[in-house]
Formats: sequence, structure tokens, C-alpha cells
Amino acid sequence: MHQERRTQWLKGVLDLCVLATLARRESYGYELAKALSSAGLGPVQGGTLYPMLLRLQRTGLITAEWRGGETGPARKYYRLTPEGQRVLRESAAGWAAFVADVDAVMREVLPR
Repeated sequence: MHQERRTQWLKGVLDLCVLATLARRESYGYELAKALSSAGLGPVQGGTLYPMLLRLQRTGLITAEWRGGETGPARKYYRLTPEGQRVLRESAAGWAAFVADVDAVMREVLPR
């Protein structure tokens, strides 16, 4: 698969993936990027991730809190707000329906 196409697909769902990852547990940026990469989404650069986190924070879907580290620098931890949880539930349902629609279209060309 072309990496460029995969990158474009990811741009469309990265917000949803970030919200879903934060639904499991609060996280700081680098940890969040590692979790997304480990999930198979590939590297998510800070220049993409941090502006998105700021936008999600400004829209009230996540909150952020600075915490001092015991062995390192302070980190900004992100977590879902109740509104973020609601949006995630709605978006996840919409995503599942969209995936089913795309699968139905692709069924004719994909090997079984």
C-alpha cells in the first residue's frame, strides 16, 4: 500500500484514535504517540499530535494538567472530559457504520 494513501486515511481518523486511546487512560504526548504507533498506525509526529491535542482541549473534549516527574521534566497529561466521552461514543458508532459501508463496496474486489 502506498504510504501517502495511508497517511491521508490516518488524517481522517486520528482525532478519533486519540480520543479512544485517552479513553483507556490519561497520557502525556510522547506516551500517546507511542501507543498510536504500537497500535499499527505508524509514527505520529509532534507537529501533528500537539496542535491536535490543543484543538481537542480548546473544544472541551480533553483536559490537560502539568505534572512534575520524579526522575524527569514535568509532563502535560491529557484525559477525556465527559463531552469527549460522549463525542467518542457517537463517533465510534459512526465509524463502525462507515467501515461497514466501505467493506460492502470493496467486497467485490477484495479476495476472500
